[in-house]
Amino acid sequence: MIFADKLIQLRKKSGWSQEELAEQMNVTRQSVSKWEGAQAVPDLEKLLRLSQLFGVSTDYLLKDELEAEQPAAGAEESALRRVSMEEANDFVTVKAATARPVALGVLLCILSPICLLLLGAMCERPNSGFSEGLAAGLGLLILLGMVVTAVAVFVSSGSRTARFEYLEKEIFETEYGVTGMVKARREQYKNTYDRGNLIGICLCVASPLFLFLGMAVFSEDDLCMVLCLCLTLALAGAGVFLLVRVGIVWASYEKLLQEGEYSKEEKSRLPVTGAVSTVYWLTATAVYLAWSFASDGWKHTWIVWVVAGVMFPAVLSLARLFTRKK
Repeated sequence: MIFADKLIQLRKKSGWSQEELAEQMNVTRQSVSKWEGAQAVPDLEKLLRLSQLFGVSTDYLLKDELEAEQPAAGAEESALRRVSMEEANDFVTVKAATARPVALGVLLCILSPICLLLLGAMCERPNSGFSEGLAAGLGLLILLGMVVTAVAVFVSSGSRTARFEYLEKEIFETEYGVTGMVKARREQYKNTYDRGNLIGICLCVASPLFLFLGMAVFSEDDLCMVLCLCLTLALAGAGVFLLVRVGIVWASYEKLLQEGEYSKEEKSRLPVTGAVSTVYWLTATAVYLAWSFASDGWKHTWIVWVVAGVMFPAVLSLARLFTRKK
């Protein structure tokens, strides 16, 4: 009876239903129901799987006493912040809920110049019905509207996850069972993450094809060239949308496990890499605006962002190498 109570307690703390636990254990829901109803006990192989899944010992599962799961005896008391199972579940749930809105916000920012570019090209055509001032004013209005909407989405999503900011910046410990639960969820999400990454990267890599096509076929027609550029932005935006959406969910697992970019070693470099990132993108923005206003070539200066995006990983790697040597 005690095993059944412990299993129910662990399952509820992990946020799984009986169906989800059955899927993780590769058994039927009825089997889980029997375990929790004290009508059956899983075999040794299933007990080992349960202990790995919930991050507890088999000894804890089989003890006759109903006690809170604890780490191994003799472990030193740590001054680090501890993340409970409830906090971990809340964090993963919130990040999954905000992933799509944030990705849509990024997509809006990428698509925001399209109307300005199209109206600017159309007003140069005879009998277009658009004056240059009207085209510029309307295009800028739409651009600002899309950017403001995106910013509102970012602020709203950020406010929902603000209480978990320490997971990204601080080194912490997790309570018993959290690591096992997060690893199981990450494994369950891996196929979706890999598929989203593959499609997103393919779309981004393929997006310049429209631009190259325009340069080869429509080099003398400004409107067709702009249309090709807009298609390039749209295709790249779709790719980035997928990358951001699956990346946010995947990053939530890495933050809780303190792996990848959120490992304890990487967190110790945050002050340097954060400062480098801020200076880098502010410089890129200044170059873009200065070049655009000086040349009045808004149709071409967008290339600054492509170059900046390609160079950014190299700059960040150099910053990390420097801090490692220090």
